[in-house]
Amino acid sequence: MRILSGIQPSGVLHIGNYFGMMKPAVALQAEGEALYFIADYHALTSVRDPDALRENCRRVAVDFLACGLDPERATLFRHSDVPQVTELAWILSTVAPMGLLERAHSYKDKLARGLSATVGLFSYPVLMAADILIYDSDVVPVGKDQKQHIEMTRDLAVKMNEIFGQSKGDGQIFKLPEARIQPATETVPGIDGQKMSKSYGNNIDIFGDEKEMRRRVMSIVTDSTPVEAPKDPAKSTIFKLYSLVASKNENAAMREQFLKGGTGYGDFKKQLFDKLWEYFAPMRKRREEILADKSYIDSVLKKGASRANEIAEQVMKRVREAVGLR
Repeated sequence: MRILSGIQPSGVLHIGNYFGMMKPAVALQAEGEALYFIADYHALTSVRDPDALRENCRRVAVDFLACGLDPERATLFRHSDVPQVTELAWILSTVAPMGLLERAHSYKDKLARGLSATVGLFSYPVLMAADILIYDSDVVPVGKDQKQHIEMTRDLAVKMNEIFGQSKGDGQIFKLPEARIQPATETVPGIDGQKMSKSYGNNIDIFGDEKEMRRRVMSIVTDSTPVEAPKDPAKSTIFKLYSLVASKNENAAMREQFLKGGTGYGDFKKQLFDKLWEYFAPMRKRREEILADKSYIDSVLKKGASRANEIAEQVMKRVREAVGLR
């Protein structure tokens, strides 16, 4: 089984990135051949500073490795180190119906958040489909909000198979990938209670310094329930975040404190900060070790690019032959 996932180098990674994508990705290393790409091509729809993009790519690589990605079991590479993906994206775009792209939720959402209506933003699902199909991916772990992208990828694969598959005996140019929905993506609230996102400014960074992380945690929005009154843990951002990093017994103890009353939100925030700082301590240590070896990141990305190109070129030879190129 081949597993594919990508992460955008849009800035400093936060705990929503970790629990939504990185932690599940690390776990999936044991299930099959895992390929993880740093989506710098996709990032061009929003990042306009070339130095920042390059720096963000390296930061993502460092942070992903610090959080447990094992380059001996998984392939980590930069999107742009596999040029075949843009070739496939163009071929897919020649059969992609306009109506399919016009129905993309992500395009509408990004316009609503103030991004410019560019061709790249509009055709984003086509590049994403190329990302997936070019590696003969079997499984793509995504949040529920990205399920539509996998459905669109399957639609484009079916269309290619129908139009050009007659040149192959089995009629299949592409295999159809399956989405694996990651429920944790929806359960990581930011400090304002919305889904944690850098663009919302409600994030708590994984590797921020101690003072900044404490400040962000202590600024979590709460209601006006008095200290002595019982509180509903199900409606609390503090408790939801605590549940991600605490043990079952610790969760139960905090839940009891909420329901009993007599403890203020300030005290709960202090407990949350202590647990977050403790949880990510081993990863901070590993990150320091990685940064101490100046050549390590380059060697990992070079090795990953070599493996990714090997797979991509095999698929593109099949595609080129099917559509009549070369």
